[in-house]
Amino acid sequence: MKYFLPIAFFFASNVFFDFTAVDLKKHENHANSISIPLGGNTYQTAGGTQEKIGETGILTWSNAASEFSVYVNSTVEKEVVIYLDIITQEADSEISISLNNTQDISLKKGQTGSIEVGQFKLATGYNEIKLRGIQKSGHHFAQLKNLTLSYEGELNLAFVKDNESNRFYWGRRGPSVHLSYTLPDSKNFKWFYSEVTVPVGLDPIGSYFMANGFAEGYFGIQVNSESERRILFSVWSPYKTDNPGEIPAEEKIGLLAKGEDVYTGEFGNEGSGGQSYLKYNWKAGKTYRFLNSVEPDGKGNTIYSAYFMDPDVEEWMLIASFLRPKTDTWYKRPHSFLENFVPQSGHLERTANYGNQWAADENGNWIELTEARFTGDDIARRGFRMDYAGGEKSGEFYLRNGGFFDMPEVLNSMHQREPTGHKPEIEFHKLP
Repeated sequence: MKYFLPIAFFFASNVFFDFTAVDLKKHENHANSISIPLGGNTYQTAGGTQEKIGETGILTWSNAASEFSVYVNSTVEKEVVIYLDIITQEADSEISISLNNTQDISLKKGQTGSIEVGQFKLATGYNEIKLRGIQKSGHHFAQLKNLTLSYEGELNLAFVKDNESNRFYWGRRGPSVHLSYTLPDSKNFKWFYSEVTVPVGLDPIGSYFMANGFAEGYFGIQVNSESERRILFSVWSPYKTDNPGEIPAEEKIGLLAKGEDVYTGEFGNEGSGGQSYLKYNWKAGKTYRFLNSVEPDGKGNTIYSAYFMDPDVEEWMLIASFLRPKTDTWYKRPHSFLENFVPQSGHLERTANYGNQWAADENGNWIELTEARFTGDDIARRGFRMDYAGGEKSGEFYLRNGGFFDMPEVLNSMHQREPTGHKPEIEFHKLP
């Protein structure tokens, strides 16, 4: 999958939290234990060399500066004994494990299986268990599979529990969150307008701040690398496939127009269709404006167009205009979402403020949209990750995820903001 592609937006339905204590093994002197798979719950949080965290756990640990953090959410304070489950130990080494205290442990060449580290105390909410290397005689400090907590009584934890349906990948990306705006169904709506502000310091690599979503695609801004940012606008093909090469010619998304320096092509892996993006150095702390339209062409197709405005430029920029065949619709399901598309940065917090949402009908009459439903993806609904929030704050809607913060917002909750009355002043006939 190309790393800049967002996941398909979908509405969350049933909310359930898998907080059950998983009794995977017994350890001496303790009645219960829970094993946390490192492949889905670990991040490298220090060290210039990128170590490998795979489905089976920490696979490389060669750099002395490398540090790993394992995150787990507990509903109670609890004394636990931590064990490390070793994949293989190629040489002698010494590492440290920190929670509310730090304990060093020596690992011997040829060791495998479970080894006791010592006693620690979990706090209520999210806990960060940190692993550091002290010294090693071989290439790696260790290769580790699980971190097991042994305890007395009851212990309910939230973490990514299994890799079914590639959940380690999705779990490390973090929970995607959405706002679905309430739109009257009494008119044919053509236009959707909104404003997005990303707070300074809350825009790590891998962030996609999707501003103007619709039933057949999405439009927003991304952080692709230290030096590259994009404005992304995509429309799904009516032909259902993850491989764009399989789409029949008569069901491919057609390009009608594009702005200067805009790349256009196809995307796949999470549905397929037409994609456009402009490499653009948008900045955190500034408010950007988004405008897009959905309109049937009267011939059994629908036209989708997207425009972006930078406050320093004060002119609408055309990103692209696409034709979707075998489609006859107006604007449906206006929504926004926030996601991370780089698993290595799923431990970092990201936030966006979404404000001043308006929709205009086919005759250009505007109404303000002041109500939204907050939802989350499968990782959020299962309770595998609890660091998600969204709703209304200071007169705007907002979305927040990553960072392993406490106090998540209730999924499927409804939120209202105060009307601004600041109707978009747009001369439609002058749009490029």
